[in-house]
Amino acid sequence: MNIAWHNFTPLAALVGGLLIGLSSALFVLGVGRVAGIAGIVAVPWRALWARGRRLPTLRAHRSQVAFIAGLLLAPWAWQIWAPLPAASVDVGSTGLVLAGLLVGVGVRMGNGCTSGHGVCGLSRFSKRSLANVLAFMVAGFVTVALLRHLL
Repeated sequence: MNIAWHNFTPLAALVGGLLIGLSSALFVLGVGRVAGIAGIVAVPWRALWARGRRLPTLRAHRSQVAFIAGLLLAPWAWQIWAPLPAASVDVGSTGLVLAGLLVGVGVRMGNGCTSGHGVCGLSRFSKRSLANVLAFMVAGFVTVALLRHLL
């Protein structure tokens, strides 16, 4: 993925970061759960695909469904105030599928995702989150170094 850095606007990035922090804090205070995207998506996903089992309906997961809707609608709403940076993906569909599977495996192994550990866990001074953030950052650095510079 290439990002057009000449379109980078520090004020927009600052406001975006503040909004992420505010939404995470409001989610914890309002719902009592950490705003980790993997966990938020997993609960309604399981309710949708439960076969033959009596699980709560999506109505019981209104806060998670609203959070996911906000994530999906946020880029369109953000365009009102600032342009989205142009992005292009350099790999084919096979690379994207493999990357998605690796991220999914990492999320399960690390018991959470970058938002849960990186945004919410580090702000709570969680040692487990610090270990996970360091692990996925190092894995990302090594992957980029291998794919971009050695292969």
